Amino acid sequence: MSEVKERYPRTVDCADGYVELELLRELDITETKTFSDQLSVNDLLFLSRDIRAPKVIEAWSRSIAAGEIVSVAARRNGEIVGTTAVVLEKNTWSEHVGELRILVRPDSRDIGLGRVLIQESFLLGLDLGLEKLIVRMTLDQAAAIKVFEEMGFKTEALLRDHVKDAEGKKHDLIMLSHDVQAVQNMMEAYGLNQAF
Repeated sequence: MSEVKERYPRTVDCADGYVELELLRELDITETKTFSDQLSVNDLLFLSRDIRAPKVIEAWSRSIAAGEIVSVAARRNGEIVGTTAVVLEKNTWSEHVGELRILVRPDSRDIGLGRVLIQESFLLGLDLGLEKLIVRMTLDQAAAIKVFEEMGFKTEALLRDHVKDAEGKKHDLIMLSHDVQAVQNMMEAYGLNQAF
């Protein structure tokens, strides 16, 4: 976890300017609600809970404090414009697995921020010693799926009609995974781990 703390805060360059990344230690309920209220329902369908609800934001904050979620906020002009989280499965049979969650405000898309946050969450997973990373999203998130696939994630499951939006329309959910341990083993076999 010390590697994670050393990386933040820091500034990243996106297509239309700079964004500050900070490791979250807790959430400001009002600020987080302002951010989540700017996301459409379709942006949130892959989450198991609706993060627009204050009680869900409070639970998210408690999970950060308990070390069950490692979360980074992207800020521009002091406002949250994106978040990434690695959800850990502590005290389960899947402690070696982490779930990545990335959210970007609509007015901060198409500037490379989503890709930055995906890469950040991947690096967080590596720093946390996770062996497998998973991500869930609806099929209409084609740009995000493409970025994950470029990073070596593979489709592991397609769950038909798995989530239902506010109008009652059902959506398919795709699950992608990345076997971090297998990639690290391959890099070591070829001596590539010394280059990174």
